[in-house]
Amino acid sequence: MKINGLFLALMCVTATINAQIQQPADYVNPFIGASTSIEKAGASHGLGKTFPGATTPFGLVQVSANTITGGDNGSGYSYEHTTIEGFACTQMSGVGWYGDLGNFLVMPTTGPLHTAAGKPGEPGSGYRSRYDKQSEKARAGYYGVRLTDYDIRAELTAAPHSAVMRFTFPAHQQSRLQIDLARRVGGTSVLQYVKVVNENTITGYMKCTPEGGGWGNGDGKGDYTVYFYTKFSKPLQHYGVWSADIPDGLRRKRENIESDSYQQRIAKAEVLPGVREKEGKHLGFFTEFATTANEAVTMSTGISLVSMEGAQKNWQAEIGNKSFDDVCRLAHEEWNKALGKITVTGGSDNDKTIFYTALYHTMIDPRSMADVDGKYPGADGQIHSSTLFTKRTIFSGWDVFRSQMPLQTIINPRVVNDMINSLVELADQSGKHYLERWEFFNAYSGCMIGNPAIVMITDAYAKGIKQFNTQKALAYAINTSERFGTGDKGYCAGGSSVSNTLEYAFSEWSLSKLAGMLGNNAVKEKYEMRSRSWQNIFDTTVQWFRPRNNDGSWAAWPANGRLEQSYGCVESNLYQQGWFVPHDVTGMIKYMGGREKVLNDLLHFFDSVPANMLWNNYYNHANEPVHHVPFLFNWLGAPWYTQQWTRAICARAYHNSVEGLVGNEDVGQMSAWYVLAASGLHPVCPGNTRYEITSPVFDKITIRPGMGKLFTIIAKHNSKHNLYIQRATLNGKPWSNCFIDHAQIIAGGVLELEMGSVPNQEWGRGAVN
Repeated sequence: MKINGLFLALMCVTATINAQIQQPADYVNPFIGASTSIEKAGASHGLGKTFPGATTPFGLVQVSANTITGGDNGSGYSYEHTTIEGFACTQMSGVGWYGDLGNFLVMPTTGPLHTAAGKPGEPGSGYRSRYDKQSEKARAGYYGVRLTDYDIRAELTAAPHSAVMRFTFPAHQQSRLQIDLARRVGGTSVLQYVKVVNENTITGYMKCTPEGGGWGNGDGKGDYTVYFYTKFSKPLQHYGVWSADIPDGLRRKRENIESDSYQQRIAKAEVLPGVREKEGKHLGFFTEFATTANEAVTMSTGISLVSMEGAQKNWQAEIGNKSFDDVCRLAHEEWNKALGKITVTGGSDNDKTIFYTALYHTMIDPRSMADVDGKYPGADGQIHSSTLFTKRTIFSGWDVFRSQMPLQTIINPRVVNDMINSLVELADQSGKHYLERWEFFNAYSGCMIGNPAIVMITDAYAKGIKQFNTQKALAYAINTSERFGTGDKGYCAGGSSVSNTLEYAFSEWSLSKLAGMLGNNAVKEKYEMRSRSWQNIFDTTVQWFRPRNNDGSWAAWPANGRLEQSYGCVESNLYQQGWFVPHDVTGMIKYMGGREKVLNDLLHFFDSVPANMLWNNYYNHANEPVHHVPFLFNWLGAPWYTQQWTRAICARAYHNSVEGLVGNEDVGQMSAWYVLAASGLHPVCPGNTRYEITSPVFDKITIRPGMGKLFTIIAKHNSKHNLYIQRATLNGKPWSNCFIDHAQIIAGGVLELEMGSVPNQEWGRGAVN
């Protein structure tokens, strides 16, 4: 009996210890970055612009609370807002510009039916509701909140192509679930269809075109159709459709649908009880029922970009007879598996929360466009299917080529390969025959600058990711560079001369390298010459980059000099953009006046940064053009400054809070920078397989590459004070370089760093290559 008692006691202790061991997904805080506040950001770009809702790794569906329809608010949610419009099945993560998606907006309500959301400051003016901020909870795969105007608890979870919503109602004779089928972040869908299939099921679609605003208020050319298949736990007994009168020719961009006159049309929509099938320009669907106190009502929805049948197949494969809790548990397990590709020990719980939430944010996009059977919509308007790759979308190229895609080349190479196939096929099917820089649901949005797809393809191929049509990729890369590049003139003229020339020079280097790896020496040599075009906009009279006019003359130098925002630059100034010659850092240093001059200038660049690292004229971590700059100290033979400043950025620009991102998340880029830097690695030049070594936040980082063997980074004696690398070994042998190659990471092994409180100015000095 004593043995059995001791055994049971030990079992209880073991169970308690196991219960206390947190898995990676347990650290995720989806509220990090979930704010658009311009006031708190100190700049019009706002903060992180993430959403707190439920999703799965790279899944089509992201089901989340939505607090706003329009404005520069791509996620549809902002933490400081006090009302919720409803819960939508698709979202964008962290984008600037006027947003999109937010489709299939569900709202649980009681009492009289409202067909418009109403105004935030006017309770009862529509179906939106105030909510209890203290009740709002989110974790990987789950979101919950209490709507105070209706006393309804809303809970959300997701599968890759499906959303499940559970609503706990009060006792009421007129409870309701209503779906705004027209709703779209930044605009409206222009045509909707709904059909009652049986007493528990509806199906339909929502067509979204540029005429309805959306991405870039229509300028992003978003053109897609979302199909749905929805099951209700309550039988459809008292149901119907509302249909607003939208005359032919009425403009439906963001500013139009937000106007009082348009909203009045929606509020006065015709209510059609008992209608089983309807197509229209502004539809909603509702089902009413009586509820007892604390009665839970669920609805589950399969989503497809292919067809209503596809949405049904997705629902059957992922939901079927599963309960809300079943789906929620599976989502959490999927996140544990995905986040387990990098494990960290050491650091504080806050550090781990920031890290794993950042890793979580890097695995939202590029999302799958394909149904469970592999079918997906092509850019030619036809339905396609592939067993060779998964069709993916949302390539925020100008942002993600810097950190996000290099991170995925290590931990999710298949996703990178999928994205390359998707972009090459897009160029093929669309007939455009060039690579898009900011792809959105098969649309050529043309957003931002540069040719980031070429960079991603080159980086991937150099790292052994090659399962795509390389000859088509090269041909389309050439077409892209000829269409968007420095050309025979050798520079880009006009208002964004510096940003354009530097970005194109880099992508032309990337094209040269890709051509060389594929054995096309003529193309290699041509674009290698063009990659030097950055030299053509360096003005020796001011010892810096300077925009040129069409006739070759220099643009007038501003009174603020390098600090003048938007002078020759996109979302930056000359001081920030001028460091962007990643493919020829040694040449850049020489042009700028040599090591000592550049080192002093770079130190001033960082020393001038405000403590909170919000938007500023120096190292502006809130935006992408400078994200490689902290690692330039390695190239200057002063790697201790890279170690100092990456640790400072990790500590000052990332927090476990709603305002935890100093700038837009930008589809994984802001978070990917943290994941890599906090792990002690980051590239300066994607396409070059070199990663810079810096000071890890954690004592031990274990990376499970998608191709290769386990790679571990150990930082001995690591702390907030011991942030400088004293010496290093790779697989037990002394390692004196402050960089490492991708092949060495993939081969597996152990990089051991000994840390100290003062710089060792001898380690890593011979870094430039």
